[in-house]
Amino acid sequence: MQSLIGTGVALVTPFKKDFSIDTEALERIINYSVDGGIEYLVVLGTTAENATLSQEEKELVIKTVIDVNKGRLPLVLGVGGNNTLKVVEELKTRDLSQFVAILSVSPYYNKPTQEGIYQHFKAVAEASPIPVILYNVPGRTSSNMLPKTVLRLANDFKNVVAIKEAAGDIVQAMQLLKDKPEGFLVISGDDMIALPMVLAGGAGVISVIGQGFPKEFSEMIRLGLNRKVDEAFKTQYLLADSIDMIFEQGNPAGIKEVFQSLGIADNTVRLPLVSVDESLSSRIHEFVKKINKFA
Repeated sequence: MQSLIGTGVALVTPFKKDFSIDTEALERIINYSVDGGIEYLVVLGTTAENATLSQEEKELVIKTVIDVNKGRLPLVLGVGGNNTLKVVEELKTRDLSQFVAILSVSPYYNKPTQEGIYQHFKAVAEASPIPVILYNVPGRTSSNMLPKTVLRLANDFKNVVAIKEAAGDIVQAMQLLKDKPEGFLVISGDDMIALPMVLAGGAGVISVIGQGFPKEFSEMIRLGLNRKVDEAFKTQYLLADSIDMIFEQGNPAGIKEVFQSLGIADNTVRLPLVSVDESLSSRIHEFVKKINKFA
């Protein structure tokens, strides 16, 4: 899965002021990310406000991304949930021919045991016709997929090829990196510790900030992969404040404010999310000006 090494970005779903999907803005975001040098695109992840989209809207997003991408970059599709049978049904019925892998989040709300998480992903792996990237994000799911469970899945199923590890715990990530089977990819799901994870042996990142500053962020990850540590950390510290800011009042409200500042897309989010307040908006806009001046 060499196509998953480097920087992938978890695309937002841009909305117009009336909350309808803005496909023209989505096209601009895709082109901006591609032109900025990222390695792959992730469609309909959490950052896409997936939970607030109707089935028809999800199909529109998928079609738009495929049409605009035109095969330029590998595509990963978010297919996950806390109803195992529903996830399995989608995997059996959806056309996945345009995607190199699925990204599947550990079940949220239900708070399954580690055995329950294993059995869920066993069913996903057996149903998926393409490779599976596990997604561990305890801050959203209320349960941590422990390294022993991840490694058990990686060893038991050849099509479980990677994990997006977003526990925010570098020690947990290092345990995965130490014990993973050959070829299994550990991908950061935390923008702030993506570089340290890469330097410890990680394969890269699935990023939110990477779509706001694709040139800078993707180059930082490539520098890390090439062990150019001092140069990579120079960019890390340049971008660090922006990473804090875009998550300060929730994702994707922060990154959408970046896009508004760049003139690429509106900052509209759907309830229960709300746009960032004036203070944070002002700070984000000032940061974007600073980065543009630096570039």
